[in-house]
Amino acid sequence: MRTGKTTAAGGGPPGGSPNHWHRFAFPVSVAFTSRVLILRDHALGWTKRGRIPAGIHERTSHHNLRGAGRHLDAVFVEPARVPAQAAVLLCHGIGETVEQWFGVQQLLAVSGVASLVFDYSGYGKSKGRLHWEQFELDAVAAFDALKQRMPELPLSVLGFSLGSGVATATIHRLTAQRLILCEAFTSFRHAAASIGIPRPLAGLVPPIWHAQQRLAECKLPVLIVHGEKDRLFPIAMAHELAGWCEPRAEVVLVPKTTHNQPFHKPHISYWGPIIEWICKE
Repeated sequence: MRTGKTTAAGGGPPGGSPNHWHRFAFPVSVAFTSRVLILRDHALGWTKRGRIPAGIHERTSHHNLRGAGRHLDAVFVEPARVPAQAAVLLCHGIGETVEQWFGVQQLLAVSGVASLVFDYSGYGKSKGRLHWEQFELDAVAAFDALKQRMPELPLSVLGFSLGSGVATATIHRLTAQRLILCEAFTSFRHAAASIGIPRPLAGLVPPIWHAQQRLAECKLPVLIVHGEKDRLFPIAMAHELAGWCEPRAEVVLVPKTTHNQPFHKPHISYWGPIIEWICKE
């Protein structure tokens, strides 16, 4: 379901700058959370759901990207039966690795969209440390690699969950034509509060990835897609994000969709509006 443009719901940038405690807490919390979620997904068989037999509609290649002094594990998928109309960089969420996004990449390829998904430093087979600044450098390096591979196509950047923070923070450094934010949050601290981090511990959460300033400065069209049954980040966050980038934002609310369902079980009801929007002239 598409909604009209919205107005900002308020929320200025959180005070303070990251300190040495934040630099310690961030990798510990991200590593613990991501590994628990990845192990859960493997145990429940979710990693391979939503896939069709490989090679029918897509060509797939595995890459070891070198950027910002790091080797990043990445998977590039392009259409095999139709010419690619556009390409998108996928910045995944906290509890995911590249293999969990193959079903999404297949669905994109069927509709003529090439895609590159990469693991942040310290994720999967990617080398390096878990740090928010490094994640941003990783996204820039991955985008440059996609641009070199698909120089003639319109390029978009899609951030999912944690990746929405990375995508928003780096979009001003990328020569993309469009920005897509899926199951996104308004700031890393707001995200932590939303998932139940107690208020007394809020000071340990780095004051990073607050989207207001970057979206206000962003001159690109922005599509915000949110599942109506997302119990992690409320729909209100999607509307607040849209308000910050008026009048260039559009919000799509997808019925009966939970937070992780878009990549656990890729479906055209979620990805169809994204594909249509990416391929706009």
